[in-house]
Amino acid sequence: MSSIVVRGLDQGIKAQLVAQAKRNGRSMEAEVRRILAEAVRLPNIGVALLEAAQSQGGVDDLDIPQRVDQARAVVFE
Repeated sequence: MSSIVVRGLDQGIKAQLVAQAKRNGRSMEAEVRRILAEAVRLPNIGVALLEAAQSQGGVDDLDIPQRVDQARAVVFE
């Protein structure tokens, strides 16, 4: 595993990290690892689309037309 050193970290931020780690039942080091891992994780497109729809009022009242077409096989010639 790699290590990093963060210089110039404001004492207030460190105190907030310590408090957040305590609330989550982790050491400060474990809390920082979790924060960094979450920050670099690629967004899930499905979750992003759901959140975008919810921010616009949701899609509960969206009319979804019933499918009436028949599936057909693809012919490669």
